[in-house]
Formats: sequence, structure tokens, C-alpha cells
Amino acid sequence: MRCGVLALQGDWAAHADVLATLVDEVVEVRTARELEIVQALVIPGGESTTMLALMQAEGLAARIQQRASIGMPLLGTCAGLILLASGVEPWQPSLALLDVDVARNAYGRQVHSKVAVVSLESELGHPTEMSGVFIRAPKITRTGDTVEVLGRCDGEPAIVRQGRVVASTFHPELAGDDRLHRLVVGMGEAEDV
Repeated sequence: MRCGVLALQGDWAAHADVLATLVDEVVEVRTARELEIVQALVIPGGESTTMLALMQAEGLAARIQQRASIGMPLLGTCAGLILLASGVEPWQPSLALLDVDVARNAYGRQVHSKVAVVSLESELGHPTEMSGVFIRAPKITRTGDTVEVLGRCDGEPAIVRQGRVVASTFHPELAGDDRLHRLVVGMGEAEDV
């Protein structure tokens, strides 16, 4: 299987390292051509408005939306969640592929970053907790009717899934836990997209 990581800005290299242990090939996606050859895509943390601007030259936003509409699995973490959300506060454009609203930097500035316990639903396996690295993290303020909450931190949704789109408010790639990556890779292996 070939899995991509959007490699325009942010912590994409940490995701690539995790994916390298799970798939045959990791593709650093910067162009439309690179996007076309992957079966799943990870959208990393970083700065969401910067990533949106960098996507423009290749028309990547529309191409990601198109691939997602025909079933390509996606994992978005931190800023990746912001890019996937249907509603963002303060407002900014997004891919609108996940029926959630998010508040950017809701847990505070960089100095308020933390590692916290995320309680998991049983389908993510054991242990039923993982460490969440929250860095200028968004907060999920609304989930649509078809969105499943797979993990919570202090009672708030921290991992969500809608169909083949999975997202987290934190950085799982920095905590040594590959379960969210495995979940998305498994969706890509289950059906060739």
C-alpha cells in the first residue's frame, strides 16, 4: 500500500516515520501527481492557513476533496482537523470534509501546550487510553449526527470519525502510538481507491 502525507508545512516528517512502519511506501505529497498515486492521506499539524495557501498552486484542496468523495481515507491531526472541519472559528476556508465545528487554538498559545490522557472507545484497542500531545490545539465544539467520537480528553471530543475521515485535536505521531494511523491505513487496504 502507498500512503501519502501532505508535506507542505508542519510536522509531516513525524507522520512519515510512523507510516513507514505500516505501509510499503510513504509518499510526501506536494503535487497533484503525488496525490493521485496514494491510497490514503495524512494531513498533519502545522499552520492551517499556511497549508491552505501552499495548496493553491497545485489545486490540492479541490483534488483532496475529489479523492475523499470517492472514498480515499484521510487522517487529519491538529491543524489537519481544522482543514477537514466544516466550520472553523475564527472563520477561515476549509476542505469541509468532516461534519464538525472547531475553535482554533482553543486550548491556548504555545506555552499552554501539554500532554494529556485521551480516553478511547474500545474499537481502538488496548490500552483504552493514549497520550495526546496538544500544541496550540483546536477544540471540537460541535459534532454532526453521523460523526463518531472515538476518544475524549477531559470529557471533550479529541478523536472523531465520519466514514473514512478520521481526525484528532492532538498529535498522535509525537506520542509513539500508531493506532490512528493503523485505522486509516486499514481503510485504504480494505478497498483500493
